[in-house]
Order: sequence, then C-alpha cells, then structure tokens
Amino acid sequence: MKIGAQLYTVRDFCQTEGDLACSLEKIAKMGYTTVQMSGIGKIDPLRLRELCDENGLSIVLTHNDPNRIINDTDRLIEEHNILGCDYIGLGAMPPKYQNFFWVEHFARDFREPAKKIAAAGKLLMYHNHNFEFEKGPDGRRLIEILMDDMAPEEMGFTLDTYWVQAGGADVCEWLERLKGRLPCVHLKDMAVKGFDQLMAPVLEGNMNFRAILAKLEELGGTRYALVEQDTCAGSPFDCLQKSYDNLAGLGYR
Repeated sequence: MKIGAQLYTVRDFCQTEGDLACSLEKIAKMGYTTVQMSGIGKIDPLRLRELCDENGLSIVLTHNDPNRIINDTDRLIEEHNILGCDYIGLGAMPPKYQNFFWVEHFARDFREPAKKIAAAGKLLMYHNHNFEFEKGPDGRRLIEILMDDMAPEEMGFTLDTYWVQAGGADVCEWLERLKGRLPCVHLKDMAVKGFDQLMAPVLEGNMNFRAILAKLEELGGTRYALVEQDTCAGSPFDCLQKSYDNLAGLGYR
C-alpha cells in the first residue's frame, strides 16, 4: 500500500500550469511518490503527465465531472491512458441522487459508462461523504444501495475515513464490509474544538488510525492510501507534510 497526496488539499495552488509545477515539486520533496488529480485547473493531460514524470510522481486516481463520466466516457478513458491512471473517480454523488426516491437511478445512469471503463482495464471509483450513511425506509443506508446496485467489477469505493466517522459509522467495520472493493482510500483525521468537528493531518486528530491502518493491512487489496484534507489551519502543504511524516514514522511511504 503506497501513501499518496490528494491534490484537492492544495487545489488553490494548482489552477495554472506554473502553480501546479511548483506544487508537484513541493509534494515530491515531502516524500510522496503518488498523487490523485482532483480540483486542479484545466491543463492538458499530456502536460499533466510530463509534470508528474519530471517529479517522479505517478497519477493513480482522479475525480471527474459526472457528466463527462456519463457522456464523454471514451475520451475520458483516452485521457487516463495518457495519465497512466487506472482509477476514474467520481468525487461526489450528484445532488439529484442524494435521496431514497431517486438513488436507484444512479446505477441506471452510471452502469454503462462503468462497463465501458472496466472493458478498458480501468475501474470507476465512488468517493463517499457522510450522507451515504443515512438509513432509508427499508433500513438500508445509501452506501448499501450503491453496493447492491453496482457490482464490484463495475465500481469500486474510495472510502474516506473522515466522512465515515462524520456519518457516525465505524471506519474499520466499513473497510471490512467493502473488502475487495477498496483499491484506493482517503486518509483524513478528525479533531474537535468545542462542538465543532475539524479536519486534521493523519494521526493528529482523534481517530484510531493505528487500528485503521492495521485493518487495511489485514484485508489487503488497497493499493493507494491518499492523504486528503479539505480544509487546513495554516498551510495545506504543511498539513500534507505532517501527515506524510506521521505515516512514515509507522513505516508507510
């Protein structure tokens, strides 16, 4: 399992080619060797690959506009071939599906693109937030509906540790329940200030990351654990560095 950096953490510093080049250089110097492309500016895939190659960074996962996944699947696959990336991610469920009277349409709309992506040797990946852990009228959570409606070969899950915790669920339990469907995960810690939940560098908050990492090792199958912090107190680069150093201290790189 390789530790990577989710570029959404430093998205404000990745909107131009020049800024992205500087950000990738900083991330490589921290020790990271893999990255997820998310929240960056409009930059040609060939140039993205060149910039990452120059810094010894592999692109292992992306987040994409859901409309492109559905309506521009072939070109999206071609772009990922250029990037050398096997995992085509959906960063969030579009709002219209985020309820129990329309969520069944998610599989209807995404199954054919997912099959096309799988036929190209890649995998559609779904990234969760907290609302997927809401229980519906039949007792199933939204995430369980997704698990039932989309086969493992059609869609994997990028389980986000922070959002599982924010949904009142147990991270280790859900790693177990999604066994075999987690080639990528997001590592993000939760701290508190009074009654407020705060995102924190890994091993700087209150989540039991030693148990989470041990469970990932036990289950196997996760290729990339990507550090992400949507909001940071101070420099997001410092937060990425702190997470990397803490994980490296446990032997993860």
